[in-house]
Amino acid sequence: MASIQQIIGKVSPMLHAENGGELLKKYKTVENIPVGEVKPKPLAEHSLIYDSPTEALEPIYFFTIDLMNNLGIETEKIVDNFSATPGGGYFGEMGQRASIMQQQGSKLLGDVNTVLRSVLNIIYDLKEFRTRLKTYDDLNSENKESAWLVLKQIWMDRVDIQKQNSSIKAMALGQGGFQTLIDAFLVAKDEKDVDKMDLNERVKRILKPRVHEFNIWVRESERELRKRYELEKTYLKSQVNSLKIYSRWAKPYLKAAQQLEMKSNDREPALVKTFNTLILELTLFGKSKIDVRAEAVSGEFPRDFEKLKTSRDYHACVLVDFKFRGIPQRISQGGQAHYSFGGKAEVKFTAYALNSDEIELFNRELEKDDINDMLKVVEGITSESLEQIQSDIDYFLDEKNSEEGKKKKDESNPFLALFGYYNKNSESEKKEGKKETKNTEKKKILKPETWIEKTYFRERAAKRAKETAFNLFDVYKQAHGMPSYT
Repeated sequence: MASIQQIIGKVSPMLHAENGGELLKKYKTVENIPVGEVKPKPLAEHSLIYDSPTEALEPIYFFTIDLMNNLGIETEKIVDNFSATPGGGYFGEMGQRASIMQQQGSKLLGDVNTVLRSVLNIIYDLKEFRTRLKTYDDLNSENKESAWLVLKQIWMDRVDIQKQNSSIKAMALGQGGFQTLIDAFLVAKDEKDVDKMDLNERVKRILKPRVHEFNIWVRESERELRKRYELEKTYLKSQVNSLKIYSRWAKPYLKAAQQLEMKSNDREPALVKTFNTLILELTLFGKSKIDVRAEAVSGEFPRDFEKLKTSRDYHACVLVDFKFRGIPQRISQGGQAHYSFGGKAEVKFTAYALNSDEIELFNRELEKDDINDMLKVVEGITSESLEQIQSDIDYFLDEKNSEEGKKKKDESNPFLALFGYYNKNSESEKKEGKKETKNTEKKKILKPETWIEKTYFRERAAKRAKETAFNLFDVYKQAHGMPSYT
């Protein structure tokens, strides 16, 4: 796995990589440089080593955070790893907690999958209902004749067929003298039409009650189908809300289980299987923007820079690495068991100068390298699966609100509405715009520095980064009287 220093060396190779010129010559652009080939070169580096079996890491860590905030440094945590020996009590304690989180998360994921299957089935049913209802709607349109024929076919195949040998199809295809029964039924709209047909009385006596029964079925089936359609939409809304709730409940448990996972570090000499030892690794990334106007007023930059418009910001950056080797001690407090850690702490302060484009690329590299894994798998399970059917869900739940807009957009192909076409256009345009922006950002090549940026902004950021890194190191050393090695 690449280190944070290597990633910074990649995004700013000419300043923060020993072999930056060689890598750029070989790979042409910063984006193509493999992180593993970078040899890091910070602007400055200072380290503190403190070994005390009685004092914990927490005071060192929080003192550093507070000190960075007091100096006006915007700080974020980018690495948080721990490893424990299998023979120690801390390993078993964390393993037990992780197991509880995993079991609860797995149970909730099972509920998520059950509700998701229900949502899919409801959507398929609603699409079928919508197709049938469109046929009823066409009874009052130019497609009236076709709609009648469709409904009569449905009635013969699903309702009349239950009469078995006395059904229209069975009589027309299997018994002599009724060959015209199907054609006559498809043509007749009511009993009066039957009387006008050139048919024998026997066929008319069979056909009249069937036509009457069909007309009743059309009215009743439409009413029942619309009622069922509305009930299904209400049930869909309920199931979607349940799915969102279960997803929200599952995420904290799965996230906690992932955070309780220990980093595999078999080659670490301090981790002996039968010992009771713990290794903690924490990394803070702090940045402070160079205010061009303020620097011009103070005289650091030419006075003309006071009104200069810049295309990107430059930052003085500090990376603070904590590595702690300790012996966990179980203590009881308020009836609950906790652990106290005493041992050896190594704190390293390194300085860097980066612009906003380089910091953006740095964050993308962090995500790609999984150094700061934020449960992408969980997002796929609980969120992305719902997003795949979100357009259909939105269509059915917002159907009444979008009815007028749907007619205005397009009435040439009503079946497009079954797939959420009319309601999806505006949303898809927004999503496509976001995707295009995202893809553009990913493909964006770092712009070369201008003379002003390189001579003034970068130099000022580098100078301030060195000063900040040393101040953090020096203030902490003096405040705690810790022996230091630089």
